[in-house]
Amino acid sequence: MITTAVLVFLALFLFLLLVLLVVSTYNGLVSRCGAVDSAWAQADAQLRRRHDLVSILVETMEGHAVHERQALEAVAAARSQAVGARTPADQVTAENLLSGALRSLLAVAEAHPDLKAGRNFAKLQEELAATESRITYFRQFYNDAALIYNNAIQMAPANIVATVNGFSQREYFRAPDEERSPVRARF
Repeated sequence: MITTAVLVFLALFLFLLLVLLVVSTYNGLVSRCGAVDSAWAQADAQLRRRHDLVSILVETMEGHAVHERQALEAVAAARSQAVGARTPADQVTAENLLSGALRSLLAVAEAHPDLKAGRNFAKLQEELAATESRITYFRQFYNDAALIYNNAIQMAPANIVATVNGFSQREYFRAPDEERSPVRARF
């Protein structure tokens, strides 16, 4: 026969097991949340480098392309908006706007052979291209971390712990619509 002491011990054991499960789940969510924050910080560092390079690029082009003021002003405004973004969602929107403005500005630069041939401009273009590659990598890194975290807070029993403790979904760093459309080859 099962005695009262055995039932109390069994109940205590199950309670401790439940507490360990909740604590382990909570710690896992905190760890995944930290991984998302770290991934965003890495992407943000590259975005800030991009902002610095854009400033230098605009200054370099101002002397050569005075009549292309509209493209320069669009890049400057987009950079300002990107620097001022506070949330990841605002940052994504601003960075997509900056990407479009940069494409326009670099198209203007292509029309100026003396600027295009300049050593400083070529170096800036190389640094910007390398930074864009790092941004692409860190966007993917962030999105992977966000996917793991978002999945974790939706699965049982973590979804209960996540709801109780205020863990919420993270947004993905998405490419702008124009970057998702097929590329047209023009010869």
